[in-house]
Order: sequence, then structure tokens, then C-alpha cells
Amino acid sequence: MGLFSPFVRTRAVIGIALAQLRRSPGRTVLAVLAVTLSVLAITLLASLGVGVVEVGETGLDNADRDIWVSSDPVDPSADGAENPIPDAHGTSAALTERDDISSAAPLAMHQVYVGTEPDQLERTTAVGVQETHDGFDFEAGSGFDRAELPDEGERPTDPQTAEIVLDPQVADDAGADVGDTVYVGTSRQTAPEYEFTVVGIASYYSQFLGTPAATVPLPDLQIVAGTTGTDRATFITADVADGADQEAVRDDLATEYPEYDVRTSDEQIEAMVAEQPLVLASGMTLVGLAVVGGSVLTINLFALMVTQQRRELAALRAIGLSRGLLSGMIAVQGLVIGLLGGIVGVAATPLLADGLNRVALSLVGFENLLRTPVEVYVAGFALALSVGTVVAGITGWRVGRTLKLEHLEQ
Repeated sequence: MGLFSPFVRTRAVIGIALAQLRRSPGRTVLAVLAVTLSVLAITLLASLGVGVVEVGETGLDNADRDIWVSSDPVDPSADGAENPIPDAHGTSAALTERDDISSAAPLAMHQVYVGTEPDQLERTTAVGVQETHDGFDFEAGSGFDRAELPDEGERPTDPQTAEIVLDPQVADDAGADVGDTVYVGTSRQTAPEYEFTVVGIASYYSQFLGTPAATVPLPDLQIVAGTTGTDRATFITADVADGADQEAVRDDLATEYPEYDVRTSDEQIEAMVAEQPLVLASGMTLVGLAVVGGSVLTINLFALMVTQQRRELAALRAIGLSRGLLSGMIAVQGLVIGLLGGIVGVAATPLLADGLNRVALSLVGFENLLRTPVEVYVAGFALALSVGTVVAGITGWRVGRTLKLEHLEQ
């Protein structure tokens, strides 16, 4: 008997724990639901944190350019963007002439005011590009063709193409649709001077920037911003030729243009994310809150559950069960409840994340703001299982030390 006593005790602990759970089905179901909520708090908040950090990375990755040329300061946030590269078209043309580069193009960003009425303008970010291309996934309308500055002669003072692609949220705020005329300017005073035709609705560069943005032909945006004379841009992007080594091209360009920062696409992603500490802090804070909040909810749940069983535990203690057995019995209950709550919470996460993503898309215009990598599910399930078991066991041990016969009379 002595050899099998640990096995017998373990069976007894498990049997009593399961009997306790079956005896109070309502309490068990509520406990499982509470753990499910804790798991969802972890998985959904962590998914949001991961999504916040990855929005900028994904947008830049979707740009699908091999080389990024920039200069300090680079601030692609919604609060403003500087355009430190002069003679952007000339530099792009020089890069394109290289044998190891297949194409190069400048990209500029400015804060502008947009609206269908001169006295009803909303501030947003405008991205100036040579042309729209595949991947814009237009909700309505289409893009604009390639726009170039004149090679020689006097520079125009009015937009030549005068076409604009609006982010869906910007279009809604402005009450604009494809075919409508909107006013665009870098100030409320200058906006009435420039009329643009809305040719498309798309959020392509909103994903790139992490904020709703309009897309405008680069020469037209430079005219609106008053930078046509210096031909300024925020970035010059380039694709390397087939067979060319991306890092070797980067090194050659860095030597040829020491006044600029030349990065590969991966390096540019790291640089831009690092230059957005608010985004990083927000993402990490959400992940931290998810873990701490879920842990606190789980700890409170099992402390309350053990307290509600004080009378039954006092009876078991009175007939001779040790504190270790009582603690093990409560830990088994925590393991079972954590297992069931973890399974339900993990199973419900993708459904709720999909619903919240739809809400986020309708409110702020971002797709897949909540990201659910495998690590998010593992973290939620592991916390429910481990914290539930450990906290329940510790709580049972502490309660066992304070049990008195008076608790049987309560």
C-alpha cells in the first residue's frame, strides 16, 4: 500500500476536485467563462499591440522597393513630413541610368487641407508619387497616369494633372466621391486656389503611413506646397536590376551620395519603426496591459472561487485531509477550469478579432489592425493554464492554513 499511496492520493485529489466541480455546475460554468474573458483580454489586446507595431512595417513592405534614399530628419507620421532631398527628379534620373538599378522615383509627403467647400477643409497627409500602380485596390474609380516635371523652361504654377486619390475615411469626412472637385492646399488660405478632381478611392498609402492619406501626382503636390523650384522629395526609392546585389548597390550609392541615408528595404523598415517611439510604446503597452490585466483577472477569479468553497474545505480539513491535499485539490480545479477556459478563449479569439477588425476598418480605415500570430494564442492559453493552476494551488494552501471549525457553522 505504501508503494501505491502517492498514486492513490493523487486519484483521491483528482476525484474530489472533479466532484466539487460537478457539485456546483453553475459556479464551474461561471468560472470557465471568467477565464475565457481573461484569455480574450490577453489575446485581443496583445493582437492589437502586435498590429499597431506591424502596421508601419507591412505598409513599407508592400511598397516593394529595394533601395530607399532619405535624409535626416525623416518624419513620415501624421504630424508632418519634411522633404529634405532637393532636385529629386534629377537624382532619380541619375540613379535610373545606372546599370545596377532598373528604376528610381521620388516620393514626397506634405500635410494638406482637403474639402469640397473652401470653408470646410480637413487636414490630412498627401503623398506625391509619379503614378498610381498595381496594388492600390481601388474601392471606386481608378488612379492617374505618370506625371513628370517639364525638362526645360519655366515651371508651371498650376497643377497640370489636378487629379487626386482619396483615402475612404478622408472621402467620407469631406463628403467627396469619384468625379467630385475638392480643394487642396498646405493651408486653409491657399487651398481654394487649387481644384483637384477625385479619380479614385483607395487606402494604399494609408497603410504605408499608418494614417489616412491622399495620393497626388508629385509635380502637382510640389506646386501646391511651393517646392517646385527646388523639386524636393522625402524619399527616392529604387529597384535594383536583375542579378544585382542589393547590399552592394546600397554601399555604392552611400559612397556616391554621402549626404543621404541609403538603406535596403529591411533596413528602412527598422529605421522608420524606430523613429516612431509612440507606435512602439503603444504596442508594447497594450501587450503589457494584456498580460497584467489577464493575470489579475485570473488571480481574483480563483481567490474568489476558493473563498466560496471555504465551508467544504473546512469539512475536509476537519476529517483529517492535510493542507497539501487541499491545495492539490484546488490546483486540479484550477487546471481543469483554466484548460476549459483557455480552449474556449482561444477558439473565440479569431471570431472576435475578425469582428473588431471590421469595426476598425469602418472607423479608422485600417485593415487587419488586430494581428493574431501563433504566439498570441500560446500566450493566452499558457497564462490561463499556468496561472490558473499555480494561483489556485497557492490560494488553496493559504486558505487551508486559516480554516477553523467555525467555518462549518457559516
